[in-house]
Amino acid sequence: MARPLRIEFEGALYHVMGRGNAQADIFLDDQDRRAFNDNLGRVCGRFDWRVWAWCQMTNHYHLLIETMRPTLSEGMREVNGVYTQGFNYRHGRVGHLLQGRFKAVLVQKETHLLELSRYVVLNPVQARMTDSAGDWPWSSYRAVMGKTLAPDWLAVDETLHLFHTMRGPARRAFARFVADGINAEDPFGQMPRAGFLGSESFIEAILDKFDNRSVSGEIPKRLRPARSLAQIARDAADRDQAITEAYRTGAYTLTEIAHHFGIHQSTASRIARRDSDA
Repeated sequence: MARPLRIEFEGALYHVMGRGNAQADIFLDDQDRRAFNDNLGRVCGRFDWRVWAWCQMTNHYHLLIETMRPTLSEGMREVNGVYTQGFNYRHGRVGHLLQGRFKAVLVQKETHLLELSRYVVLNPVQARMTDSAGDWPWSSYRAVMGKTLAPDWLAVDETLHLFHTMRGPARRAFARFVADGINAEDPFGQMPRAGFLGSESFIEAILDKFDNRSVSGEIPKRLRPARSLAQIARDAADRDQAITEAYRTGAYTLTEIAHHFGIHQSTASRIARRDSDA
């Protein structure tokens, strides 16, 4: 199955997730959680990142990262690699801690920044691990609300300024915004293309810009695949695998895929997301 493409450029915004291998826990205690954030802070300083939101669960983490330089892949190797080494040493274990590489979605900042900032800190609430975002100590929510010391790599002021010029009203507005998101739809439920969250015009502009250039240094090939949907379907073991493969190329919309296979777009989305997250 094709590996997701990494598109990197100055000022890019990504939702990044890392999950434990075989769904295993990656944070066993508070010391692990602090070690992860300490390492994340070093990476932010070294690679010139800004973190808009973060959340540590038990077997995975979420980050909303803006890269001032095109360094996502290089930086994430350090985030995951250094943490894994420290975790294994401390807990007397060997082998992989995380499931494959990190998962990243390129986000249209103008339309989805606030939505994803809310989505990230609401993860513990959605998982029924706590009743409110403010009750969970291992996310960026408390720092934005002024309840705990904020690291310099967290975009607290930048977030608050999106709500109000004064901190008090801004924090109250932010709290209402987050609370209103508890019953909101999953922002990733209908991504038009794998690896992108934004409008079709945003996605097309990115694809046009990077179509003839090396993507992230890791996958030096064109974004447009050589294979058509018919070829992908012929080579796949079954329909679901073909749908997932086509979606992961990033070159076909869910509408195009659904039309080709004669199914509803929501069905194509469910199959693609299910198999991509497996």
